[in-house]
Amino acid sequence: MGKVAVGAAVVCAATVCAAAALVVRHRMRCSGRWARAMAILREFEENCGTPIGKLRQVADAMTVEMHAGLASEGGSKLKMLISYVDNLPSGEENGLFYALDLGGTNFRVIRVLLGGRDGGVVKQEFEEVSIPPHLMTGSSDALFGFIATALANFVATESEGLHPSPGRQRELGFTFSFPVRQTSIASGNLIKWTKGFLIDDVVGQDVVGELTKAMERIGLDMRVSALVNDTIGTLAGGRYHNPDVIAAVILGTGTNAAYVERAQAIPKWHGLLPKSGEMVINMEWGNFRSSHLPLTEYDQDLDVESLNPGEQIFEKIISGMYLGEIVRRVLLKMAEEAAFFGDIVPPKLKIPFILRTPHMSAMHHDESSDLRVVGSKLKDILEIPHTSLKMRKAIVELCDIVATRGARLSAAGIVGIIKKLGRDTVKDGEKQKSVIAMDGGLYEHYSKFSTCMESTLKELLGEEVSDNIVVEQSNDGSGIGAALLAASHSQYLDVEES
Repeated sequence: MGKVAVGAAVVCAATVCAAAALVVRHRMRCSGRWARAMAILREFEENCGTPIGKLRQVADAMTVEMHAGLASEGGSKLKMLISYVDNLPSGEENGLFYALDLGGTNFRVIRVLLGGRDGGVVKQEFEEVSIPPHLMTGSSDALFGFIATALANFVATESEGLHPSPGRQRELGFTFSFPVRQTSIASGNLIKWTKGFLIDDVVGQDVVGELTKAMERIGLDMRVSALVNDTIGTLAGGRYHNPDVIAAVILGTGTNAAYVERAQAIPKWHGLLPKSGEMVINMEWGNFRSSHLPLTEYDQDLDVESLNPGEQIFEKIISGMYLGEIVRRVLLKMAEEAAFFGDIVPPKLKIPFILRTPHMSAMHHDESSDLRVVGSKLKDILEIPHTSLKMRKAIVELCDIVATRGARLSAAGIVGIIKKLGRDTVKDGEKQKSVIAMDGGLYEHYSKFSTCMESTLKELLGEEVSDNIVVEQSNDGSGIGAALLAASHSQYLDVEES
């Protein structure tokens, strides 16, 4: 019996040892996986670095490219498009005007009643419409037909007192937030699509003509009196409320900037100098690129697999369309190479653009002790049911790295514009304010992004200069601005003046 007991004890001890060894091995394996996942994260963080010296190089490169783009067509990655807007709103505008704001996956139709110098914006109504994904890569007739129908439905809801004067055609400011070679204030040919749109039969065509044909097909009597970029609309809306506005920046699905340039500083402008002596320039800054931009393997892969490889590089590292996707790509590498989410890579994590920037923002802003928002987003979007607090913290850190890089590079871009205008120094006794009008969902709703961008601006400009630089949220600048520019270019202006 004693031998049996001893034998049993030996067997038990061996089993315990084996189990302990398995636990140790499991822990070592988990520890090795975690170390590998953290190494991927640390390497990414290092490659995304934006020290102040690098940001100054980016700002200087932006200024150089602005000069080159103004000197000649094709002289720079920055298109520096002439907008034909040489008079921004004065505050005198009055009457009923419409705006159509097409700039991403949604568009808005807007109705504005302007009351002149004393009345300002008397009334404003709008409706937002989502564009079905198949129309973003379909035909011109399908896309513009869908938009014209939505516009006609909105016109049909005009209430008492919100009708145009008898005998007058309704007038529309068309905000079209894609690269256009403008040929007049109310015409322009599409250069290329961005932001996930790809409709070949519109490229090279006059987009006002395409919209007008679609309106005529359904019997909507409306004239497009101004074609503007969303950034120029934001600039116009900002200037209407504040005469110190010198530039506008959109940070939303995509990104762009526009500013007021001295007409004499535009060598490629061969027309008569405008009376105002100024011209609004649409930079198309999303296409900016420089060897100083901190690009990673994830950015390069995203670019290669995009609809427009080699284009819109700045946009692909700072705008709302792409930030969430960059986070997904890093998480996928952590899952594939370090089993971050376990032995099986979550299938949903392999789907491009499934993790959108609003999801990323919600996780980044999660302040609960157990990061439950992070947990619920992973569960609902990526179908990852179980994550530890340690994993959730790593994901929040990843969101922070991606957002911080985007915000700091955005600030460097703005400093490039300020330098081009010579407003990066304070002249003796001069206290002139320079206001940058901001618009876009990324800036408006992703507060960690906008806070970081503004603090980086101060860091780059220094205290004395930054006291004179004001960043101002534009209140629906792109919509109101288009309506204001439609008013200031109305076909009835001469009638009113006589």
